[in-house]
Order: sequence, then C-alpha cells, then structure tokens
Amino acid sequence: MQPYRFPYLNPTQSRDKEPTDWERSLAGAIEHAFSKGHYELPALIAALNASRVRPQQGGHWTETNFTTLMQELGA
Repeated sequence: MQPYRFPYLNPTQSRDKEPTDWERSLAGAIEHAFSKGHYELPALIAALNASRVRPQQGGHWTETNFTTLMQELGA
C-alpha cells in the first residue's frame, strides 16, 4: 500500500506540460533573487538583469515584460 499523499502539497499539480530549459533557468534565477531578499518587483527585475537569464526576445528585463510573462506562464 502506498502512503497517502496530500494532493495540495504537490508544487506542480497545476502544470499542464513540462517546463522548458529556459523556464527552469528563469525559475532558478527568480529563486536566487528571492534568497537574496529581492522580494519587491524593482529589486527582482534588477536581480534578473544581473543574472544570465534574459527574456526570450532578448534585451533586458523590465517590469512590463516580466509581469506579462508571468501572466502568460500562469494562464
């Protein structure tokens, strides 16, 4: 018999596909920024721009392109 696993403890339960390598890199960069205390959006954007992860279209992170991407990924 398998042990009971409470379903809400699965962090990927709402995922409908596996993340891409770029999405994994972005998640790592966001987690790194959070671990350094960058919780506010301007600080998070600055941390992402200091990382090696760039927006898929190239260029720099902005509050607009970051929040747009988060809405798309969360849809």
